Amino acid sequence: MSVAPEVADIFRRCGPQYRQSHADALSRAQRRAMSAIELCRTAALGGHVEQCDACGHQRITYNSCRHRACPKCQSLARAQWLEHRQAELLPGVEYFHVVFTLPEPIAALAYQNKRVLYDLLFRTSAETLRTIAADPKHLGAEIGFITVLHTWGQNLQHHPHVHCVVPGGGIAAG
Repeated sequence: MSVAPEVADIFRRCGPQYRQSHADALSRAQRRAMSAIELCRTAALGGHVEQCDACGHQRITYNSCRHRACPKCQSLARAQWLEHRQAELLPGVEYFHVVFTLPEPIAALAYQNKRVLYDLLFRTSAETLRTIAADPKHLGAEIGFITVLHTWGQNLQHHPHVHCVVPGGGIAAG
């Protein structure tokens, strides 16, 4: 049975060459994230010995990096977040995934103006969703939604965008 490679395996195998060939494009935060993921649950971060009280069997468990970008460390937090969000959903209502992305010239400005531009991205995406939902040609209702900011794309390059979970129903006026 073959085991699918994890992000850490790919980073350990290809990370050094990738960092070298993309040195100008990677931020310090991106390099730190890659390094943390590479070291996660390896001897490099230390560990501890677990022992069964009944049979005495021992196993070594390595410490995690606890980095917010690490898929291993954040899987429980992600599952808990999804469970909490699931409890907030309206029964019998369809939901949609909507993404708003900053155009490249504006995204480049976000490096030096994060607070201003990310706030603007949140506000304009929220205003757009509310305006379209309120229009009787579409939904004719007031909606709520969840918005999450991502500043990197899947290729680990700077790519600010927000993901929105939007209900197909809401509170109608009148």
